[in-house]
Amino acid sequence: MRKKTFAAAALLAAASLTLSACGGDNDADRPVTVVSEDPATQQAATVLDKPFEKPDLVLTDTQGEKYDLRERTAGKPTLIYFGYTNCPDVCPLTMNNIAVAKKQLPKAEQDELRVVFVTTDPERDTPAALGTWLKGIDPQVIGLTGDFDTIQAGARTLGISIEAPKKDKDGKVVSTHGTQVIAFSPKTDAGYVLYGEDATVDDYTADLPKLIKGEKP
Repeated sequence: MRKKTFAAAALLAAASLTLSACGGDNDADRPVTVVSEDPATQQAATVLDKPFEKPDLVLTDTQGEKYDLRERTAGKPTLIYFGYTNCPDVCPLTMNNIAVAKKQLPKAEQDELRVVFVTTDPERDTPAALGTWLKGIDPQVIGLTGDFDTIQAGARTLGISIEAPKKDKDGKVVSTHGTQVIAFSPKTDAGYVLYGEDATVDDYTADLPKLIKGEKP
């Protein structure tokens, strides 16, 4: 793991570190921006020098009810990840890593933490499908679906690129999306820490107690 240092002016471009088709990889999708790295550190977390504003997203949760992201997570430590339930690798691994680490927290802190999974494949990820998938990972995770354009625009405000699902050469529908997890502070509601897909259970286990307090990992 590497800790990356971001220049504020290049933050949006640099934050789109990884695009994954969850099983596929396309060099043409990779950003051209080069981000400075500090090889002396081994931290998975990237503390942003210019935090992100929480996306203004009103979507649908797994109960089929309207969910206003800003309103419902205000003042709560929040992790947001964009992915899809048919992903064969990165998405379930990331969500399971977070779920396992979350279980190490005291019950009160588990209840305080908001983990939000926003689908990048809303046509297939209905509220019911999201609910079933997340139940096997962590029933407390908030699953959100809705209009693709709305989701894409919300992800873009966090420097996360997602593309409309499409069939690959084998005829399988894939969703290409950024694989970052953004942590939002309960103190400011700003997204101040970023994790890439290489973050492990141990990384989240070490950092979650600090993130819940709005501290830097």
